[in-house]
Amino acid sequence: MSDLHFYNSYTRQKEKFEPITPGHVGLYVCGPTVSGESHLGHARPYITFDVVNRYLKHLGYKVRYVRNITDAGHFEEEGREAEDKVAKKAQLERLEPMELVQKYTNLYHWGMHSFNCQDPSIEPTATGHIIEQINMIKTIIEKGYAYEVNGSVYFDVKKYAEKYPYGKLSGRILDDLLETTRDLEGQDEKRNKVDFALWKSAPPEHIMRWTSPWGEGFPGWHIECSAMSSKYLGETFDIHGGGMDLLFPHHESEIAQSTIVHGHAPVRYWMHNNMITINGKKMGKSYNNVIKLTELFSGNHPILQQAYHPMVVRFYILQTHYRSTLDFSNEALQASEKAFRRLWEAYEVLQKLQASGNAGAKDAALDEQVRTWCRECGEFMDDDFNTAKVIANLFEIAPVVNGIKGGQVAADALSADTLKLMLDTFRIYLEEVLGMQALQQQDNDKLDQVMALLIEMRKEARARKDFATSDQIRNKLAEAGVLLKDEKDGNMSYTIE
Repeated sequence: MSDLHFYNSYTRQKEKFEPITPGHVGLYVCGPTVSGESHLGHARPYITFDVVNRYLKHLGYKVRYVRNITDAGHFEEEGREAEDKVAKKAQLERLEPMELVQKYTNLYHWGMHSFNCQDPSIEPTATGHIIEQINMIKTIIEKGYAYEVNGSVYFDVKKYAEKYPYGKLSGRILDDLLETTRDLEGQDEKRNKVDFALWKSAPPEHIMRWTSPWGEGFPGWHIECSAMSSKYLGETFDIHGGGMDLLFPHHESEIAQSTIVHGHAPVRYWMHNNMITINGKKMGKSYNNVIKLTELFSGNHPILQQAYHPMVVRFYILQTHYRSTLDFSNEALQASEKAFRRLWEAYEVLQKLQASGNAGAKDAALDEQVRTWCRECGEFMDDDFNTAKVIANLFEIAPVVNGIKGGQVAADALSADTLKLMLDTFRIYLEEVLGMQALQQQDNDKLDQVMALLIEMRKEARARKDFATSDQIRNKLAEAGVLLKDEKDGNMSYTIE
């Protein structure tokens, strides 16, 4: 294995990675709340941790990558009614909650496949692990760190902080939190303002509800990840990832819950990617700058000057180190598109040049410099997954490749071994580790994914006897030159005229 070091958010320093079990890595990343469409802000963490997963596997580790789906219980802790986001959106869209969840889970998967993100090893859902969550809550109550009020259960943060370093991950100080946390409607049943919900009592009108020892209700957001991560990765696992927006209260709460249940900290290394801003502003509904992935790929948003290919967006994100802020603008995306095309063209030229070198290099200095650039790519990835520096080195190599093609650099200036090393470097780092694909190849993959989604939507419409929607999907596709065919086994296929 290599000498991999990366930044641990918990200790606030770079540390050498030493897995709990040699040769194996347990990686947990907080997945989306599927109450709406995925947007640009979701792209960064999932692309970032896709690269982490890819590089760990490149190093030879067997990775169990767990990324959950939050399909219940993600309410705003300080919201007026602490409403479940999924249940609320289901009512607005006049859908069954699980129907809404399936709709947005499908869209999320479509977006991730468009970005060429590899599927996780396990993708558990919150609703599929209610029993595990209830059992954890019961343990926390038995150990004296949670209390029940009116059918809701809250974690006693103040008591926890008497023994454990609450706030270490996020840098929050409990006394400051006690002073600054707002008094909100529905919060008076807590012992302290900072206590967070492990279980919420469901009012009569609440759709998503489960039976528990404390009455009918639904789980708090934080307990879900503690239950699912420990079930599939153990009481202590290697890496927990997510966006910096999850440091507090989500990840801080996970640490507290799991520490009480298991008697020790749940995670060895915490990793957090920084945020994406848009033209210098934080993304938010008030700024009207939340760009959904469907809008990003189609260009159908007031901020966008054009549609942006998923591979261009992926490349743009990886050109900046994951812990640095990334500002989105049309100019930056357009520059990334040109840069990526240049780099991929150099890769294609390399594939044709691989046999043109000779045993010895005529330009020894250039030959050695190219080998250094290639070797450094692995060193940069070992230094906190620095994709920005890897891409910079690939851009150093590209002019040499183009120079050989154009005749400015002699065809035999480099040795055959160096040409092979260049090709291997592009293949490994550009394609395998960074997960980039040729734009044309990605377009074909994207079409297959879109068609799979539309076919699934048509199947769902027919299953609920909504033949108007089913026919509309088929007819609209026919107008676009795509013919759907119903097979005898109930499946569907398509052909393009």
